[in-house]
Amino acid sequence: VQLQASGGGLVQAGGSLRLSCAASETFFSINVMAWHRQAPGKQRELVADIRSGGNTNYADSVKGRFTISRDNAKNTVYLQMNSLKPEDTAVYYCNCNAQRWRSSSYVDYWGQGTLVTVSS
Repeated sequence: VQLQASGGGLVQAGGSLRLSCAASETFFSINVMAWHRQAPGKQRELVADIRSGGNTNYADSVKGRFTISRDNAKNTVYLQMNSLKPEDTAVYYCNCNAQRWRSSSYVDYWGQGTLVTVSS
């Protein structure tokens, strides 16, 4: 299973970007889909996640600016990022906890990361 993230790039402070992450196959069940990020010299942190029932969770630093959504039919998760700040600069990774067909367990899958750079 591969998660393909896209949408990163260079943007000025105050601008917007939309990240997408698509899974290479459909899952029997998805528990949660999420975006994490890792800035240079820092640990990876959770940015936002969305559960199977639609409940969302955001890091305090992005509340009110970022919106996570998912398209279950496409096994895709999105992250709309508005009012970007230089401190949002990081590699963004998508992640899902999902159960494959004919499998009895949930497994964490990770995308390759997409770089977001916000200039001041």
